[in-house]
Amino acid sequence: MEERLKHYLKQTERITDELEKECREGTPEDGRTGCDRIQKEKQELLVQIGFFQHERLVHLLVTVLFALLTMIVFIQAVTAFSLWSGVLLLSLLVLLVPYIRHYYILENGTQKLYQYYDRLETLLKDRGDGKGKKGRSAGLHSEAD
Repeated sequence: MEERLKHYLKQTERITDELEKECREGTPEDGRTGCDRIQKEKQELLVQIGFFQHERLVHLLVTVLFALLTMIVFIQAVTAFSLWSGVLLLSLLVLLVPYIRHYYILENGTQKLYQYYDRLETLLKDRGDGKGKKGRSAGLHSEAD
């Protein structure tokens, strides 16, 4: 899942950068096509965010349960130490570190996807509202004079 997330983040960054560039350099004639593409990419991003959120939730539950189990074994090892409890505690700690790392990567990756979604949303609003705002403000300014 980590590789898939990293690959999707790179792909989404590339697409978002392309769309921002098209919006800056675009002409009024191609505005509708650009909005359609932004909307399509935004919908695809929402689907992928849903997948990663689900994966993140599952890993959060596993990590929390593993941490609780580790704490229980730690308390047991402190109160009545035995070789068995020490080995079990060490094993749980060795496994807990990768779980925390993996959850950290999922959390930060999902947060980055939220940022890309916000960028696309802003592009869509700027693209869609840009003409209307100019027209409305120019009309209001003319009537005020």
